[in-house]
Amino acid sequence: MREMESQARNLIGNGTVIKGDIDSSGDIRVDGHLIGSLKSNGRIIVGQTGIIEGDLVCKQAEISGVIKGTIKTEDLTALKSTSKVEVELTTKQLMIEVGAQFTGKCAMGQSSTVAMPTQKIG
Repeated sequence: MREMESQARNLIGNGTVIKGDIDSSGDIRVDGHLIGSLKSNGRIIVGQTGIIEGDLVCKQAEISGVIKGTIKTEDLTALKSTSKVEVELTTKQLMIEVGAQFTGKCAMGQSSTVAMPTQKIG
């Protein structure tokens, strides 16, 4: 059962606007617009049409869209060539492709421990 939970995939589709906070134990892809925080125990992918105005907390992040707020990743943050971010970033590793637009602060280190969402039982 643990394996099924870690492979869970969630999608916020293009044209969808969500106002509020999202906590997930699985991976999430955002192609729509989120105004609020997004926390995941897995990987967060922000597609080219994705926009997040708020906080992002996860193990890994791959950004191709727009983010304004904060990003905290436990492992790798990848800024793709189409990304436009205005953030305070805390990560263990950072990869920035040519063409990516990064404005803000970055703190990198050996261990970037971030608070993950807790899973409720029962």
